[in-house]
Amino acid sequence: MLKVTNLSSGYGKMVVLHNINIEVKGGEIVAVLGPNGAGKTTLLNSIFGLATVHEGEIVFEGRPIHRMRPYDIVRAGISYSPQLDNVFPNLTVVENLLMGAFTRGNDPTVMRDIEEIFELFPEIARRRNQKARTLSGGERQMLAVARALMSKPKMLLLDEPTAGLSPKAGSTLMRKIKEVRDRGITILLVEQNVRRALEIADRGYVLVSGRIVKEAIAEDLRKVEIEKLFFTGTQS
Repeated sequence: MLKVTNLSSGYGKMVVLHNINIEVKGGEIVAVLGPNGAGKTTLLNSIFGLATVHEGEIVFEGRPIHRMRPYDIVRAGISYSPQLDNVFPNLTVVENLLMGAFTRGNDPTVMRDIEEIFELFPEIARRRNQKARTLSGGERQMLAVARALMSKPKMLLLDEPTAGLSPKAGSTLMRKIKEVRDRGITILLVEQNVRRALEIADRGYVLVSGRIVKEAIAEDLRKVEIEKLFFTGTQS
């Protein structure tokens, strides 16, 4: 579904990622693991048109998207839930979900989809008329994922969805993400919590200092001391 080939990208003239090659097949959860500053968010930003692509290409369903604007990338079928500033704090839960559906125009099925979202995330259904700023951390992250789903994407990009959450809230959100995949949406997940990510991922890439240092199925990555790669940047 998604193929990133020989990607070098960053911001302006600054290059953060070097010769990145990744693939995501339809129906997978693929995790991108790595320490702070490795370039994980830059990878998602590059796919979503928010970073500068210096070399290489990004192809989604056979269509190059690395010169497209984020708005058009959403229309192509990719949605993004960033780590920060991922909800509108002064809007209600329902209003946030409506904002997530902005590319759908006057689609009459939007309200029905909101009710389906509430079935998936009953935690925020109870808060539907509350402003997002009043939600707990876990609820806000659920709302961020739910908002991204409202564009009816084929692929969802998630950047550190469990950052700052309690272990219980983080585990709950990861179960929800797996359920989203089980509903037919492919997921590219950036996550620093290695154990938690590999519990739900099919495959994973380890990114260190802007370069991929390891790629394997999740089962094999669970047998590797990945944190050591964060510091050595070499294959084990």
